[in-house]
Amino acid sequence: MTGGALHRLLKRAVEVHPHEVRSLVASFLFFFCALASWFVLRPMRDAVAAASGATQLSWLFVGTLAMTLIANPLFSALVVRFPPRKFIPYAYHIIVASLLVFYVLLRWVAGGEGTATDLWVGRAFFVWTSMFTLFITSLFWCFMADVFRSEQAKRLFGFIGVGGTLGSVAGSAATASLAHYIGDVNLLLVSCILLELAVIAVVRFPLREPGLASRDDGLATAASPGPEATLLDKDDAVPIGGSMWAGFTRTVRSRYLVGIALFLVLFTVGSTFLYFEQSAIIGATYADRTSITVILARIELAVQLLTVFTQLFLTGRIIRWFGLVTALAFLPVVSMIGFGALANVPTFGALAAFVILRRAGNFALTNPSMEVLFTVVPREDKYKAKSFIETFVYRAGDQVGAWTFAGLTAIGLSLAGLAWVAVPVSALWLGLAIWLARRHAVMAAATGSSGRRTAALI
Repeated sequence: MTGGALHRLLKRAVEVHPHEVRSLVASFLFFFCALASWFVLRPMRDAVAAASGATQLSWLFVGTLAMTLIANPLFSALVVRFPPRKFIPYAYHIIVASLLVFYVLLRWVAGGEGTATDLWVGRAFFVWTSMFTLFITSLFWCFMADVFRSEQAKRLFGFIGVGGTLGSVAGSAATASLAHYIGDVNLLLVSCILLELAVIAVVRFPLREPGLASRDDGLATAASPGPEATLLDKDDAVPIGGSMWAGFTRTVRSRYLVGIALFLVLFTVGSTFLYFEQSAIIGATYADRTSITVILARIELAVQLLTVFTQLFLTGRIIRWFGLVTALAFLPVVSMIGFGALANVPTFGALAAFVILRRAGNFALTNPSMEVLFTVVPREDKYKAKSFIETFVYRAGDQVGAWTFAGLTAIGLSLAGLAWVAVPVSALWLGLAIWLARRHAVMAAATGSSGRRTAALI
């Protein structure tokens, strides 16, 4: 297929300019391979969780949080020493090497299923994979925030997100179809291959085409490379530098980054509350495990279908036509209405509608919108602070949600009472979403809607 034909085909789903087609396709494939790799492993991780029991699971989450805290400065050390096109492959290679170590342990060291060694290796696998999956996704979006301008991100990130959604479906399907034929341990090798394909997408990512320079409006023009182009090419080979602790220090010193971190914490708290509401209502509605599995699978299918449709045809248009504030505010508004409905009418129908809208809205609108927020911060923050927020802060939010729910339950609040508590929390979340969208607009205007690095994308 020629470049022109591919552009015409993509134009049906996304507002992409001809000079952006190669970068859009590369981003799509990068995200597809990265998430497919993780979703091949996710059932194995969840099987460990099921075998460990509820008591041990809480400790596994604590271990994941601790491992994430340790990994952040180590990741930042790579950012300090190497440019993105090197440290992202290095990070992925480290993950692949760790999976090969687990492959050896699970195949030749762990022993029979259910042995003490097998349980401890499985728990280590749970903690490690739960930590590095956040880095896999965060590294991808760090790179996207670096190479795409704010205006481009609003148009393209929704479609790029489709790559991740399809990757998650493909990874899950691969595990479901291959596990009985090649064994679950061999799925680790499948995951490694997919991660290495993601590395190829990074190394060969088309940042610039010969003979083209960029204008402030993001459209490429035929010209000889000027001083800015030389500087941008140099940026590709120069490490970002700074301190390995900058992820934390730069986050706490910026009101904008603190706001993004709090936005993520409020999201995870709401998700934890909804998860327990879902468990209680579905458990009371359906008596046997098979029926519960079937209904949860149907909900998941509805979420994925709605997500793909929205990402393909609506996400970019909603952000561009109605503004970033609408996209960021969607989930808090849905949460206020949904938790209010569950407090008054705790039925399966209300729960299913709420879960589907919230999860699909998160994948299709909230996630791309949050990534747009990072396009206006300094380059060092795009890799260090962003990674810190999307890994350690995210896992910390899980802990805040779980302990908050446990504390409120301990003082006697019912599920209806907990749903009412979530309503004002969602209102606070809404106010923060509006502030972040307005702050982003101010910062984008102050930098001409771009950073010098991202303006060169073609």
